[in-house]
Parts: sequence; C-alpha cells; structure tokens
Amino acid sequence: MATGWAGDGAVQDQIDATVKDAVERAKSLLPAGPSLTHCAECGAEIPEARRKAIPGVRLCIPCQEADDKENGAFSGYNRRGSKDSQLR
Repeated sequence: MATGWAGDGAVQDQIDATVKDAVERAKSLLPAGPSLTHCAECGAEIPEARRKAIPGVRLCIPCQEADDKENGAFSGYNRRGSKDSQLR
C-alpha cells in the first residue's frame, strides 16, 4: 500500500498513538481520592449509593451530566499524524 512520504509502520504508529492518547485521556477523567458527601459544583448531597458505586465521585448526577455534555465535544482527532495523511 502506498503511504506517500510516510515510512514503513508509520500508519500503525499513528494508530497506536491515537489509542494511547485516548486511554490516557480516559484515565485522566476518572475520579480519584475519597468521595465527597456534597457536590463540588452546587453543594447538593451526593447519595451514599453513588459514593459507593463511584469511588472518588465529586459531582451530583445533574452536575455530572452537565459536565459530561460539556466535555463530550472532544473530537479525538490525532494531531500528531503526518501532514501527508491529514491532506487525504
């Protein structure tokens, strides 16, 4: 398969980098530390069942939904790809 100026294995390297970036991003979004009893955004009480189900939880469900919606705009586009592959 012709890959333009890319060397052998460059396409697989780009795929690996994209997967690695996605895994690191997902890990960085996981809560850490002890769960809060009250939401960090609005101050509402976080139910005990939620605190047990998600260790390190910081937001109540409505605030978490709003945060997920706001952060859902991430495109996942691999900006480290070669210029040649971006032009195709």
